[in-house]
Amino acid sequence: MITYIGNIIKKWLISLNISEEIAHEITDFTGLILVLILAWISFYIAKRIIIHIVHLLVKKSKTKWDDVLAEKNVFNRLAYLAPAIVIHLLTPLVIPKYEFAITVIEIVTKIYMIFTVLVVINSFLNALSHIYQNYEISKSKPIKGYIQAMKVVLYTIGGILIIASLLNKSPNALFVGLGTISAVLIIVFKDPLLGFVGGIQLSTNNMIRIGDWIAMHKYGADGNVIDISLTSVKVQNWDKTITTIPTYALITDYFQNWRGMEESGGRRIKRSINIDMDSVKFCTPEMLDKFYKFQYLSKYVANKEKEIEEFNKQHNIDDEYLVNGRRQTNLGIFRAYLKEYLHNNPKISDSMTFLVRQLQPTELGIPIEIYVFSKVQAWADYEDIQSDIFDHVLAIIPEFELRIFQSPSGKDFLNAFQSKPKINAK
Repeated sequence: MITYIGNIIKKWLISLNISEEIAHEITDFTGLILVLILAWISFYIAKRIIIHIVHLLVKKSKTKWDDVLAEKNVFNRLAYLAPAIVIHLLTPLVIPKYEFAITVIEIVTKIYMIFTVLVVINSFLNALSHIYQNYEISKSKPIKGYIQAMKVVLYTIGGILIIASLLNKSPNALFVGLGTISAVLIIVFKDPLLGFVGGIQLSTNNMIRIGDWIAMHKYGADGNVIDISLTSVKVQNWDKTITTIPTYALITDYFQNWRGMEESGGRRIKRSINIDMDSVKFCTPEMLDKFYKFQYLSKYVANKEKEIEEFNKQHNIDDEYLVNGRRQTNLGIFRAYLKEYLHNNPKISDSMTFLVRQLQPTELGIPIEIYVFSKVQAWADYEDIQSDIFDHVLAIIPEFELRIFQSPSGKDFLNAFQSKPKINAK
């Protein structure tokens, strides 16, 4: 059609006594303008009509993935290919004698189309990542690293095609030449390659997910994972700062993942208090009578005392000396009290490890450790539960005639010095 219109214009110009050469040039110039007009029309049709219809269909569709494609401008960016295709195909027809101009226009349109395709594929990959994140599996199997790896490959191929277009050569030669510079490419893309390998291992072995609480003190990280990419993992620390960790470091270095605790339904309480060894002693009858009145100890004291009496009687133990036979101690009864107290705490789990134990005595006293699990995992509530337990423990210890060991302070030394009796000089 353009050729037909060009011939009509050329004949009309010649009929006006314009030389055939000038008429031919005017005709070519007019044809080039017509091509540009057709390119604009094609863009208008693609952008304003076809894409508009596609968006209307997307809105009526019940599926969500097409909405994401529209939101990420995948369809809109496809429209930008239309004018380039028109110019690329029609330019050689309207100005066949201008080989250099045709070559330049073809190179420019090729580069433009390659760049547009790259942008469209990039938008599609972004949409794919967004769609995937709406599924629960995305937390355990993130694909952001794979998407970024695909983009690196995409941009590499696109760059090679653009260079081949500029040089007006086949891209095959450039792809073959990649083998000779592969060592340089490995050095340049070392971090992305290591990150890609690390991301595969993290995903395959289910080592880390979005939302996991991890601690990696080497990098100052202690908080929730908010992003896993090709080269880095972002952790939002509890102080709201962001720590970035190289993805491969999570494979080669040590880190702690608290997901197991969160999935177990409990959170460990492991804390000890030191008892002054000088305060440990056998229980007197008066002490046993007192402990018997404690709500959590009445049954224990009665049963234990009955057991000890039967044992001592069976083995003909002489009760005159405390060293003979078995006897209850204030520390043993204190441990029994802690067990009953914790068993009756509705926020402490009975189905998980439950220990109240005596550790190796040190120069700081006898450590009595509470090793139990809270049913509540939320940090603030967990700390409140733990604090409430030890508030009670510290307050109840004197009732068992036990003393807490703590290093003397300056006030203790001052009191000791002030209470020292003065010696009158003669």
